[in-house]
Amino acid sequence: MTYDSIFKPRLFSGRTVLVTGGGSGIGRCTAHELAALGARVVLVGRRQDKLESTAAEIAEDGGSVAWQVCDIREEDAVKAMVAAVIAEHGAIHHLVNNAGGQYPAPLASINQKGFETVVRTNLVGGFLVAREVFNQSMSRTGGSIVNMLADMWGGMPGMGHSGAARAGMENFTRTAAVEWGHAGVRVNAVAPGWIASSGMDTYPEAMKKMIRSLKDHVPLQRIGSESEVSAAIVFLLSPAAAFISGNSIRIDGAASLGSRAWTLGAAKNAEGYNGFHRACLPDVLKGE
Repeated sequence: MTYDSIFKPRLFSGRTVLVTGGGSGIGRCTAHELAALGARVVLVGRRQDKLESTAAEIAEDGGSVAWQVCDIREEDAVKAMVAAVIAEHGAIHHLVNNAGGQYPAPLASINQKGFETVVRTNLVGGFLVAREVFNQSMSRTGGSIVNMLADMWGGMPGMGHSGAARAGMENFTRTAAVEWGHAGVRVNAVAPGWIASSGMDTYPEAMKKMIRSLKDHVPLQRIGSESEVSAAIVFLLSPAAAFISGNSIRIDGAASLGSRAWTLGAAKNAEGYNGFHRACLPDVLKGE
């Protein structure tokens, strides 16, 4: 089996794409789709075992893939990583700025170290990678960047540190689109809502019942798939989005809209798209 992308074959042939957080979840899925479309994919992450595993999958499927271990929160490490990718593969044409992480906690119990760690991961790290890709490559060749946000439009109760960081990344996306547009660089973002991804299994046991009920709060009455996020990312990277920059696409089934005063109807016709042949349903959703 191969990735069942809706985009035309070889769309990214001859293009090098850097995917941070490419060893798992949405990053893994997006890397597979881009590789299936002919891209040279470079996976970036902190854990070598995850990068090697995903790289092995892509190679087995016939894709072109490499990987670099890097903590994107460390400026010198990011500079060196980007330089190494350029030295080995040439210009970086596209960046999927996906790496991130957070943990559930109310604001009153988050200490300074915890808050700063999440902000460094979800905002500072993304800035460092984008800046170095621009300075070392895209400022000369042009390119496209897609940053990762989240459904933080109504605040993020229980994850205020991540909400603050994601909101900052949304503003960074707008600013970079203006400052880097002269070089032919487009900068956009995607904001996934509740997605059936491996990250769901990282949350504590106490949250599992809530996770299983998430679909009941989505107007489309279901959880999204990694493929649905990947498809939006691929579109924003593609030539079809050549005049789109500084925008954020919500991929949340309209969950970020409406109000509690409106009762959602019973679910019907709630079919999703899943083109990822190696997708794995999170354990927390099995049996649903």
